[in-house]
Amino acid sequence: MEPYELSLAEASAAIEDRRLSPVELTDSVLARIEAVDADVSAYVTVVAGAARAQAAEAARDIAAGRRRGPLHGVPMALKDLIDTAGTRTASGSAVRAGRTPAADSAVAARLKEAGAVLVGKAHTHEFAYGLTTPQTRNPWHLDHVPGGSSGGSAAAVASGTATYSLGTDTGGSIRVPSALTGVVGLKPTYGLVPRDGIASLSWSLDHVGPITRTVRDAGLVLDALVGRHPGDAAGHPYAAYASRPEEGLAGVRIGVPATYYFDHVDPQVEAAVREAIADLADLGARLVDVEIPMGEYVRATQWGLMVPEATAYHEQHLHTTPELYGPDVRVLLEAGALVPATDYLRAQRVRTLMRDGWNELLREVDVVAAPTVPATAARRDQETFRWADGTVETVSDAYVRLSAPANITGLPALSVPAGFDTAGLPVGLQLIGRPLDEETVLRVGEAHERLRGPAPLAPYPFRPSGAPAPGSPDATPQADPRH
Repeated sequence: MEPYELSLAEASAAIEDRRLSPVELTDSVLARIEAVDADVSAYVTVVAGAARAQAAEAARDIAAGRRRGPLHGVPMALKDLIDTAGTRTASGSAVRAGRTPAADSAVAARLKEAGAVLVGKAHTHEFAYGLTTPQTRNPWHLDHVPGGSSGGSAAAVASGTATYSLGTDTGGSIRVPSALTGVVGLKPTYGLVPRDGIASLSWSLDHVGPITRTVRDAGLVLDALVGRHPGDAAGHPYAAYASRPEEGLAGVRIGVPATYYFDHVDPQVEAAVREAIADLADLGARLVDVEIPMGEYVRATQWGLMVPEATAYHEQHLHTTPELYGPDVRVLLEAGALVPATDYLRAQRVRTLMRDGWNELLREVDVVAAPTVPATAARRDQETFRWADGTVETVSDAYVRLSAPANITGLPALSVPAGFDTAGLPVGLQLIGRPLDEETVLRVGEAHERLRGPAPLAPYPFRPSGAPAPGSPDATPQADPRH
């Protein structure tokens, strides 16, 4: 096994035991970037020289007995929305071309304090306003999207060019690409992780969180972002996630949606997720059928909040340099200026009712289990999905539909790999929990991961552009590599 193939927990243990140095690990990840990122294009900027210098400094500190914790000396990527002092951060847009922040964002500063090694900035859909990240390819099939808006962050982890990464999530932008590229993505409780120094899409919906190879890794990164800084979430002290491999799920109540989450879902995705839920029952969890509150209002509420808030954030540049925005983003920003204040306030009132309904639901169960997205990765030229009843839905609307409830309510939500479709594209299982109860969400996700085994990196050479598209008559069905 090459060092770049190690999970964060594995790499950290090897560094702590002096079986691996941060320099060796960082060199391995940088070599992997050099070998494969021309195909995947996960990165907009790679800072190889700075990364090697940080790794060498980490090696010296650790040798001198000054190890800072599990992230010390481990290479990672940050989404191009997240400010890093002295490193270009343009939010994927010509509007900010050449922008180099003078200061770190709060999360970049906390990772630096933890000794993390930054190898580069990952592509984002422009200003996070999209679900496909067109600059980046899905490493499981280069003709397919990686999801968005944190598509570069997820593709980097899935292709072995970062041990972990950070993304942001306004309507699923951590969980969607994590599901589509077969990695783990955690959207924490709203406000738990600070967003200072991160370009906003919609300030009342935005979250920042980790994208990792394993659930345990997600807990380690979250601890570094929050655990040493109590009081971030309205004064609530954060308890670091403790992995308990010996524990099953006895006593844990898993809500299985009878409404909303399995409507207009690809049959292979539904089958894989229901099999994953059955696995949770085999681990001792009790399955409880639940009704999802106000599901018919999710789409209108998500867009009613996000669109006007995004337009307000971009108001100045939209007036002075509108031509610098991509056409898909510009039309959404211009549309936001037409949303009446009464509609925005109505969406806020519905959000309150929806949050109350979910809080009531989560008194009956500990976690809700559902698909992360209703379909696997779309082709890069694909604009819509057509469902069995003839309904047509845009790719972006489909991908945001099942992830938006956790953004509207601010609840913690985790996407974990749940197998593959017959074309070899990953499927994601979503776990949604109570406010500030990341521990239970992670515990359930890790139990499932132990049963199935962690998902592998995308196999290289990647399935090239021009290869038969998954689902086409010429495609060869692929088995789940973990079985």
